[in-house]
Amino acid sequence: MPLLRSELNNSVLTLTIDRPKANAFNLALIRELQSAFKQAARDAQTRVIVLTGVGRIFGAGQDIEEILSDGENLSYLAHLREAYNPLILQIRQIEKPIIAAINGPCAGASLGVALACDLRIATDSARFVVGFNGIGLVPDSGVSILLPALIGLGRTLEFTFSNQPINAQKALEWGLVNRVARHEDLQTETIAYATALSKGPIGAFGLSKRLYNKAVLPNLAEMLEYEGQLQEIAGKSAEHREGVAAFIEKRAPNF
Repeated sequence: MPLLRSELNNSVLTLTIDRPKANAFNLALIRELQSAFKQAARDAQTRVIVLTGVGRIFGAGQDIEEILSDGENLSYLAHLREAYNPLILQIRQIEKPIIAAINGPCAGASLGVALACDLRIATDSARFVVGFNGIGLVPDSGVSILLPALIGLGRTLEFTFSNQPINAQKALEWGLVNRVARHEDLQTETIAYATALSKGPIGAFGLSKRLYNKAVLPNLAEMLEYEGQLQEIAGKSAEHREGVAAFIEKRAPNF
């Protein structure tokens, strides 16, 4: 079954992640997203893209069980080069507005994907967790450059080290999200906003996006590669082995 729902209405394409229980990413879902974004970039009828999740969770990040299935043959660098790095660059390079409708908790790689979008509208129950240090890894999926660009280095380090959630209100105050809506109103408000944007000068929006990428994220591709290189180191550490074991056993890690 498809892991991604796609619906085009009034020039707004809504992509809905549908992978129970927690909308965690696996390689199949990432490939579906890459394909959907590629098609949307080429489709003249699609003027604005909305990315959201089914239910009350936007995304729990990478599916750890998929990672564990590769065993000792796993290369985090190769995985990032194949999966998240192209996806993050793709989102930034599509010259159409992309809105993340964050319908609940958002962690790890899912946070990176949400941050790569141009605009974020969150439900009031949304929580944002950096996540990676919790299992002995380093931030990837663009989090290392996108999160400090939005909320500053000090806050980024605090919530990376603590692994505590950032609630929706703080996210709004700090500029992590653009708007907050009640959960029952999230879809309606997001579509209304996206529809209004779709009536604007999409060509100029796209060129503006290219301009801001150059001004604020000129080294994004380089940083994504560097994230992968450091993740390769972290992924072979005793800390990571303990972090994953603790996660699976649902206990506090003993780093």
